[in-house]
Parts: sequence; structure tokens; C-alpha cells
Amino acid sequence: MTNQIRRLIGVYDADGTLRGELTYWVNARFGKAHCALCDITHGLTRTKREWKECRSELPVEFATFHRDDQPAHVRTAADGVAPVVVAETDDGVVVLLGPTELDACHGSPEGLMAALDAAIAATGLTYPAG
Repeated sequence: MTNQIRRLIGVYDADGTLRGELTYWVNARFGKAHCALCDITHGLTRTKREWKECRSELPVEFATFHRDDQPAHVRTAADGVAPVVVAETDDGVVVLLGPTELDACHGSPEGLMAALDAAIAATGLTYPAG
């Protein structure tokens, strides 16, 4: 049996509270904060249309969380590293992309999809059939 992906999860390197969101937004404008996953999924004030399109083409859900609201099992698997993208699978959580790989996407949703495809192939994971 193959190890199938049930859900993809991205964790932003920012806190999800109103204060956390505002602090990140201001600090990012002044070069004091950076989250490569934020750059991929969001423009200045809202979710990128390109990201919505890419996400809708995935065969599984791609959920996002912030550092402070991520599920405990994801935090444990990622060893507290953010930003990160993990796969929830039949056998547990597998880290697919860390900060370096997400930075290499240069803010591109299409780049993230290509990096995901490569990471999924490298780990031997599969999407559910159908």
C-alpha cells in the first residue's frame, strides 16, 4: 500500500492574532520580517488570485495555519520550524518543504506547486486516486 496524502498543511512564520498579523505586515514592509509562504499566498492585503487557482487544482485540501494556531502534531513533526509545508498521510506527518525550499519559490504559487511535486515524488508519497 502506498503512503497517501490526505491533506497538505502550510504554516506561516507569523502569528494569527490581529496584533500578530498587523505586526508582521508592518515589519515586512520595513524588511524586519519575512515569511516565504506568505509571499507565495498573499499580496499586500489579500490572498493572491494565482494561489487560489493553484490551490483549487490540488486533489487534496491545502490548509494554512500560523505559528500560534498550528496543530500540535504539525508543530512536532516540523520541530517548530516555520514557514513549512507538510503532508498529513496515512502513516503520519511528513515535512515536504522548509524555509529554504519556500524561499526558492520566489513568491510564486506556480513555483510552490512545482516544489511540492518534486518533494512528493522524492518522498514516495502519492495523492489519493480519483
